[in-house]
Amino acid sequence: MGRRNIQPEGLAKRVVSGHVLYSHVVVAEGRRTIFVSGQVPRDRDGNVVGKGDMRAQIRQVGENIKMGLEAAGATLNDVVKITTYVTDIEEFFKHVDVRMQYFAALPASTTVEVRKLAHPDFMVEVEAIAVLDSTRDRATRSRRPASRRPRSGRRR
Repeated sequence: MGRRNIQPEGLAKRVVSGHVLYSHVVVAEGRRTIFVSGQVPRDRDGNVVGKGDMRAQIRQVGENIKMGLEAAGATLNDVVKITTYVTDIEEFFKHVDVRMQYFAALPASTTVEVRKLAHPDFMVEVEAIAVLDSTRDRATRSRRPASRRPRSGRRR
């Protein structure tokens, strides 16, 4: 994917705990766009992870996004935009180091404090958009098991 992060001189950079949090502008050129639905702090069995613990919830959400991207042949470095919903924005910004473990590529980003999320124990939800180029797309297809490759032609 062709990607360029831009921090226009006329716009202030948001820095928390020494980390620039996002790019104001991301220019991405690619062949495939991947949309990851809002991920919440649930484990593979559907259990809420980190009740009352923003740090643990950010980590679980990051892992869930990572798994979703991998299922589509992408990585966290392919993410160009995230939208984050939190129930306590001050608490969220205390854990920027965890966020940066997942979004160090500085995608464009919006963070919004909301009154509540879909479950009373959720404190954070993140959705992501990633872009892949045609070279990576071909490599991913060639690694995909035969049973998951798109079929072409007639089946005999």
